[in-house]
Amino acid sequence: MKLRDGHDGLLCDLDGVVYAGDQLISGAEILNDLIDHGVAVGFVTNNASKSTEAVAAKLQKLGVHAAPAHVYSSAQAGVEILRAEQQPGATVLVVGSDSLRQAVEQAGFQMVDHASQQPEAVIQGFDPGIGWKNLAEASFAIHRGAFWVATNLDLTIPQEQGIAPGNGSLIGAVTQAVGRGPDVVAGKPEPQLFQLAAQAQGMNRPLMVGDRLDTDIKGAHAAGFTAALVTTGIHQPADVAGRDRTEQPDVIIDHLGQLVEGAHE
Repeated sequence: MKLRDGHDGLLCDLDGVVYAGDQLISGAEILNDLIDHGVAVGFVTNNASKSTEAVAAKLQKLGVHAAPAHVYSSAQAGVEILRAEQQPGATVLVVGSDSLRQAVEQAGFQMVDHASQQPEAVIQGFDPGIGWKNLAEASFAIHRGAFWVATNLDLTIPQEQGIAPGNGSLIGAVTQAVGRGPDVVAGKPEPQLFQLAAQAQGMNRPLMVGDRLDTDIKGAHAAGFTAALVTTGIHQPADVAGRDRTEQPDVIIDHLGQLVEGAHE
């Protein structure tokens, strides 16, 4: 089994591509065939609040043969940026989930909880428990010169009751307080997350498939990868017209099954 057009690996967004809520999207069953035949597959997500183990467990529950090693999040990309920009053992103020804190700690950084401890860096990711005090500590540290990494800039996050503020909205609050934006953004549509996943999976010519033009497609192009828009999620073919060329997909498909060589359109 091979991917279409000679690609040697597949990168997938999750929500709206592989699943919708707690339901596997029709056509996503092809992922098991690809994985079982040794085709490199990686799942890329801007969600920095869940561990790779938790994401893999959800995929497994839906019947996808995924392991934590298949999952790449903006938390991982953010930690890799910290590795590149900070000295080993540097002090880091983490504003985010327990899984983000764990990733920072496992990377060998020294975590602090207050700006008064003079952190050398701040990494900010989404967590529903973040409050004013967390944002204030981040603002104080950044004012004092800390390097600021945002895991992603998603303004909203879908919830069962509706649309809620996402990490980008919380980043916006700190931006207003400090008068500038983050030094680096790790997640989509920046290229780091895509490149991290492709390199880890040994892909030389990956195909990225997603349902959002402004994050998945734009980010794939930024990384130099082929971009496929799947119409099972947010954006549809009618949304492509008038978009900047960086958000124009190379191919549009109805479901993931059409990514396989010889599949019927």
